[in-house]
Amino acid sequence: MDDDNAPRGVVDPEVRAYVYSLVSALGGTGADEEGRYVLGDDALACLKDIKRWLKLYDEKANRLDVARCLAEANLVKGDLMEILAAWPEDATEDRVQSKIALACLEILVPLTWPIEINELQTTVNHHRHIPYLQLAQISYKREILEHASSSILRTAVRIGLPSIALPIGERGSRDEGIIKLLLYFFRNIVMISAPHNLPVEWNEAEVSRSATIQAFHQQDVFALLLTIASNMGEDFNSQDVVVLEILFFMLKGIDIEELFMNEAQLETKKSSDLQGLITKEAAMLRGYAKNAPTRHNRFGTMIWVKRDDERVSSVSGQDVLSNSQKTMSKMDQSKKWNRPKQRGRNAEQDPNHYEIPVPLTPSANENLRSFVEEFLDSGFNPLFSHLRRAIEREADRVLEVHAQQYFYLVSWFLEAERLRRKSKQSKLDKKSQATRPASEADSFGIVASVLNQETFILLNRFMQDRLDLKSWHEVNAGIRCFTQILYTVQEMAESNLEEDQEIAENIQNRIFYEETTHDRILAILRGYKDQGFSYLDAATELSHVFLRMLERYSKENVDLQIRSRRRARKLKKATTQESEPQDTTADQDSEAEDVAEVQRVSKERKFDFSRFSSKFLTQSCIDTFVVFTTFYKDLSTDQLKRAHRFFYRIAFKQEMSVMLFRLDIIALFNRMMRGPDALNSASPMFREWDELTRQLVRRMIKKLQQRPELAIEMLFSKISSTVFYLEYGYEKQTISAKPRAPAELEVKGSLSRDEQIGVIIAVLHEDKLDAIDFVIKALKSVIDERRSWEAEAEARNILNSENGQDTENQTDSFKAPSTIVKPDNDERKLAIFKDNKLRLLMTLAGFERIGPDDDPDCTWIVPSELTSTQLQETCDMIEKSRKHPISQYGSEDPVPVEEMLRRKTVIRPRAEFDDDSEGDGLATDGEKEFLFPAGGPTNRKSDALAELKKKRRKRGVDNISDAEVDDEARDAKRKARALAELEKRRKLKSDVLVHDSDDEDDEERDREFFAREAERRKGQSLKVLEALKGAEEDGSDTTVSKKRKRSEGGNQRRKKTRYSGTDSESDMDELPRVQGIRSSPHPEDQDPSTSDDNSDTETPLSSPQNNPLNEIELNKALLGRNTDSFATEKVSMLAIDEKDEEDEDETMLLPSSTRMRGRLAVLDDSDDD
Repeated sequence: MDDDNAPRGVVDPEVRAYVYSLVSALGGTGADEEGRYVLGDDALACLKDIKRWLKLYDEKANRLDVARCLAEANLVKGDLMEILAAWPEDATEDRVQSKIALACLEILVPLTWPIEINELQTTVNHHRHIPYLQLAQISYKREILEHASSSILRTAVRIGLPSIALPIGERGSRDEGIIKLLLYFFRNIVMISAPHNLPVEWNEAEVSRSATIQAFHQQDVFALLLTIASNMGEDFNSQDVVVLEILFFMLKGIDIEELFMNEAQLETKKSSDLQGLITKEAAMLRGYAKNAPTRHNRFGTMIWVKRDDERVSSVSGQDVLSNSQKTMSKMDQSKKWNRPKQRGRNAEQDPNHYEIPVPLTPSANENLRSFVEEFLDSGFNPLFSHLRRAIEREADRVLEVHAQQYFYLVSWFLEAERLRRKSKQSKLDKKSQATRPASEADSFGIVASVLNQETFILLNRFMQDRLDLKSWHEVNAGIRCFTQILYTVQEMAESNLEEDQEIAENIQNRIFYEETTHDRILAILRGYKDQGFSYLDAATELSHVFLRMLERYSKENVDLQIRSRRRARKLKKATTQESEPQDTTADQDSEAEDVAEVQRVSKERKFDFSRFSSKFLTQSCIDTFVVFTTFYKDLSTDQLKRAHRFFYRIAFKQEMSVMLFRLDIIALFNRMMRGPDALNSASPMFREWDELTRQLVRRMIKKLQQRPELAIEMLFSKISSTVFYLEYGYEKQTISAKPRAPAELEVKGSLSRDEQIGVIIAVLHEDKLDAIDFVIKALKSVIDERRSWEAEAEARNILNSENGQDTENQTDSFKAPSTIVKPDNDERKLAIFKDNKLRLLMTLAGFERIGPDDDPDCTWIVPSELTSTQLQETCDMIEKSRKHPISQYGSEDPVPVEEMLRRKTVIRPRAEFDDDSEGDGLATDGEKEFLFPAGGPTNRKSDALAELKKKRRKRGVDNISDAEVDDEARDAKRKARALAELEKRRKLKSDVLVHDSDDEDDEERDREFFAREAERRKGQSLKVLEALKGAEEDGSDTTVSKKRKRSEGGNQRRKKTRYSGTDSESDMDELPRVQGIRSSPHPEDQDPSTSDDNSDTETPLSSPQNNPLNEIELNKALLGRNTDSFATEKVSMLAIDEKDEEDEDETMLLPSSTRMRGRLAVLDDSDDD
C-alpha cells in the first residue's frame, strides 16, 4: 500500500507509540528485583494486544510496520525470551504461566515467519523494512538457540506436550492448533539463515545449520519429530506437511556421503580435497608464470597476424608472443559470441533451492546421522505413505511446493539408506559377511512405502506435468527421486534375500513396462537448455542409470513386453438427451453415426533394446553430454565415467561414430587430453578418455578418406539422411505413403436437396466461409459459360429452322461441354481432397469427381447435363443459406446441424454364390474336414449336373416363358440337395479309417471271398445269356414298337429321359460289343426304311454286320468286368432319377446304348437271387 496519503517516514508515529506502550506495559527488569524479569499487571492482555496488531495491521494491510517496531523495541530478546526462561520445568500445574508461555509462542511464530518477496505485491514499504527484519530474524534465531539461562526450544516443547499426549479422538481444534503452532515454530527456526547480501555483526556459525542441528538434538526436538513421524496416520493426521517442511529445510544441501563417514574417512577425504585444490593452484600458477608481467613488458604489445586470405588481424598482449597456438586461441576468444543470459530468480533467495552444499561440523554430523538412522527405522514409512495419500487427493493443507519437497526427501533418504548399508558392510570383514546369514534387518522393507506402484504413478504424473509447465527445479527433484529409486532397486536385485530379489524383479518389470517412461527419459535429456549444472548432472545421471539397467534387464528377459501408446481412431457416440425416451431405431442410428476422434490407446509389443538405444543417437542428446563434458575440470570420477560411457556407446556399441565427427566435439576431446587446461594425468579416467579420443580420431581420418564430403559436414550437426549417406555412400530411399481420402458424409433423414444444402452450409459457416465462397464463385463462373452455350444453341436452332433443316437431331451437338472446377490455391486443392464437408457441399451442388477416390489430383467437373437455370437455383440456395444459416432442425426435438451429418454407408459388393445365410444347416469348412471321407468303390464324385448343363439343348422360343424358374426356388433346391448330401456323409461309417487290425492278413477269409466271387460271376453270365436269347426271339416286335414310338411320341420321349452321369459314361467303354448288339435290331429283321428314318436321331456305336458276337466272347466280356461297378451304376442311376424329377427343364436325349446298359444294370446284382 503506497499512495499519496501515506505518512512520511519509516513507520507511522501513532503506530509506533501504541506498540511501544504495549511493550513497556508487558514487564521489565529492575534493580530491586536483582536483575530478574518481572511481568506487568496485565502481561497476558498486552501479549494478546501485540498479537492483534500483528494480525490486523501487518497481515491484512500488507505492511511490516508493527514487526519493525517490535524489532526496534527488542521485544524478543528483552521480554519474550525472559518470560519463557522464567517458566520453571516443575511448574506444570500453573495455568496462568502456561497461558503466558503460549501467548509468547503465538507472537514468536509470526515474527520468525520467513519473509517472501513477491514482486507483484511488494511496495516501497517492504523494501524499507525487509533488510532490517532479516537481520532481526537472525538475532531471534541466535537468542533462541543459545539463550544464556534456559533452553527455549525445550520450553516450547513443554508448551505442546499436553496437547500431544491426548489421543486423537479427544483432541479439540485448540489442541490441534497448538501442535501445529509448535511445529511451525521449529520450521521457522530451521529456515532462518544469514543473508549473503547483508553484513552481520556476529559469528555466522551461531546461526548455521550445524548450530540448529546441535540445538535440536540437545533440546529434544528430534525426539518430538520422531514421535510424530512414527505415529503419523494413527495419532496425527494434519501435521504431516509441517514435518515435511522441517525435514526438507534441515536436510537440503547436506552431503550424504560425508554424513555416513567416520572420523578417519572424513579426515582422508578432507586431505584429498585439499591436495586436489593445491594441485589446481599449482597448475594455475605455472600457467600464469609463463606469461607473468615483468618490468620490461608493462608497456603492452600489439601484433599483426597474417591469415591465409591475405588479410591481417591485430592481437594485443605479450602472451601471444609465446607460440602460434596461443595467438590463435586468443583470436578465437575474441570472436566468441557470449549470448546474453536470461535474468532468472536468484537461487540463493529461493528458500526451496536445494543445490547449494552446506558443510557440517563433526558433532552435528554425528547427531544428524543418528537422527536419520532412527527416522529410517521407525518414521519413514508412516510419514511418507501418509504424505503420498495427501498429495494424491490434493488436500487443502498441501501446496504445490510440497510435492517438490516430498520427492527431494524421498531421493535423499533412499540414498542415505544405500550409503548406510555400504558403511555397515565396510565395517564387517569379508569372513563375517560370508558367515553372517541374511535377516529381516537387511531387508529394504524400511523404505517400502516409496517403492510401490502408487508412488511410481504419482512420480510419473508429477514429472510429466512439470515438464509441460517447464518448472525445471521441480523436474530436477523428480529426476533425483527416480534415479535413487533405480539405484535402490538395483541393490535389491543383488540382495541376499529372495523376497527383495522378487520385489526388485517386479518393480523393474513395472518401470520398464511403460513406454511413456522411456520417452520421458529421452525428453528430459533432449530438453536441456540452460537449466543449470544441477539439472544437467541429474539428467545425465538418470539417462545413464536407466539405459544401463534396461540393457541388463532386457538381456535377462528376452521376451520383455512393453506397453506402447499410439494415436488411434476411436468411435465416440453422438451426444443425446437423456431426459426423453428413445426408441431402438434411434439407438441403432446413433451407433452408425458415431464420430471419430483421436485418442491414445495402449498396445503391447516386444521390446527391442537396440531400437530404444538408437533414440539416443540424436544431436540434442549428444549436445547435452557435450555441454556436461565441458565442465571436465570440475567433474568427479563418476561423472567423467558417465560421459565416457555415453560417447563410447555411440561410437563403438552403436557403430555411429559419424555423429561425433564434429569440430567442436573433436576440439573438446583434444583440449581435454592435450590442451593447456588438460585433464590431470593422475586422474583414474585419464587413460580411458585418451584411448577414446585416439580411436575416434583414427576413425574420423579413415572416414574422411572414404567420404571427402565429411570435411564439410564436420562443421554442422547431422540429420538422419546425412548420417546415412556418410555411412553407406548413397542417399536413403524413402517411399511416401499414399494419401487417403476421408470418409464420405451424408445428411441424415429424408430431407430435400435444398435442406441438405442448408445443413452443410450451416456446418461450414462457423470456420470455413472461404470454402462456401469458393463454391459460389465456381458456380457463377459455370453459369455464365452455360448461358453463352445455351444462347448459341438457341441461335443455331433458329437459323436451322429458317433454312428448313431438322433441329431435333442437332440438339446434342449444341450442348455445353462439362466444365472443370479448378481450385484457386494449393490450400484449396488440399481441402478439396481432405475436407469431407466441402466435398459433400460440392456433391450436393451437382459437381462430379472424375478419377479414383484416393487420388489427390482427381478432377472435379460440372456435368454438361446441368443447365444454367438449375445451377442458378443451386447458387441462390447456397447464398441464401450463407446469409441466414439454420443451426437446428426439427420443431419438437431440435437437432444441431453438426449431429445431422453421418458417414455414408458403403455397400459391400456381394460375392457370387454368397447368400449371407447363417445357421441354415449347411456344413462349415471345419465340419467338412471333420466328417468321414467316402471310402471304398462308392467314392466317386458325380459330375452329372455339370455335364447335363454342358450338353443341355435349348428349347424353342415359344417354350421359353414356361421354362423360367424362380431364383428362390433354385436356391431352395440347391440347399436341399446339399443338406441331403451332408446327412449322407454324417451317417457314413468309413471302413477306410475304422477297421480291425486282425483282419489285415487273413488267408481263409481271402479264399472264401474269391470263391464267392467266382460263383457270382458264373451265375451272372448265365442270366445275361438267357436275357440275350429272349431278346433275339422278340427282335421283330421290338423294332415295330420303336417305329411307333418315334412316329407318335415326338419330343415326349426326350422329356422323360434321364442320364446317369459321368461315371456311367466312363463305364460305357468297357462293353462296346454289348452296346452295339443292343443298339440295333437283328440284321435279318431290320427294315431299311426304318433305319434311314432313325439315322437323324440315333446313331449306333457299331454296326451289327461289322461286329458279330458269339456267346463265348460275350462271356469273356462280362466276366472280365467288375461286378461292383454294376451295383454302383444301379445305385447312382436311381439316386439321380429321384433327385432330378423336379428339374424338368434339364432334359436330354439318351442314346439307345445307354438304355440298354440301364437294363443290363438291373440284372447286375447277384444278391437278389
